[in-house]
Amino acid sequence: MTRRSEKIISNKNNLQVLYEDNHIIVVNKRAGDIVQGDKTGDQPLSDIVKSYLKDKYQKEGNVYLGVVHRLDRPTTGLVLFSKTSKALPRLNKLFAEKKAKKTYWALVKNQPPKSNDTLVHWLKKNPKNNKSTAYIKEVEGSKKAILHYNVIKTLDHFFLLNIDLETGRHHQIRTQLASIGCPIKGDLKYGFDRSNKDASISLHARTLSFIHPVKKEPIEITAPVPNDALWNACET
Repeated sequence: MTRRSEKIISNKNNLQVLYEDNHIIVVNKRAGDIVQGDKTGDQPLSDIVKSYLKDKYQKEGNVYLGVVHRLDRPTTGLVLFSKTSKALPRLNKLFAEKKAKKTYWALVKNQPPKSNDTLVHWLKKNPKNNKSTAYIKEVEGSKKAILHYNVIKTLDHFFLLNIDLETGRHHQIRTQLASIGCPIKGDLKYGFDRSNKDASISLHARTLSFIHPVKKEPIEITAPVPNDALWNACET
């Protein structure tokens, strides 16, 4: 049986928990949160989730939490964590074998060339500026990137795209949409003309579906969009 999210709020940590059981927890990441610790020294989402679990279950000592996948810092939406060492390798295998289906929503100002299309590029990452470049043919050091998009809503000044990824490359959605003249709203790095007020980009990890690593039941979770007028218009 498919399970859908039930929104739970942890007021102490301002954490939005979308799904939780004995083995996994799924949260709705805010813009600006980093999933795992990095050189900035900022508190990562993984630590916030650990604190939530420690408080909720009154655990003593360290709390186990496995990071299964990541989202870019300015991006919002679903992030899945493992609560047990039993579930983590099974989840890692699901993602490695592309058996976990993720869809994203993106807001772009320019109308895409087609209402739906498959984009195929070769992406090359430049670690110096943490940016990827899209090429129409393979170049040295590049990796093939494939995504499918379709326009699902036309707003007053923006277009809402639903995106399915076949591959998971560095900044893949951001790079590939920019390559067709449709940079994501707020994404200065990839050519949008203005930043969003909260330094986010309008890219949201919307849905996640997979077979539960222990229960073997199908799970499908949907993340509510950020609470602002433009995103709210996408759900009406």
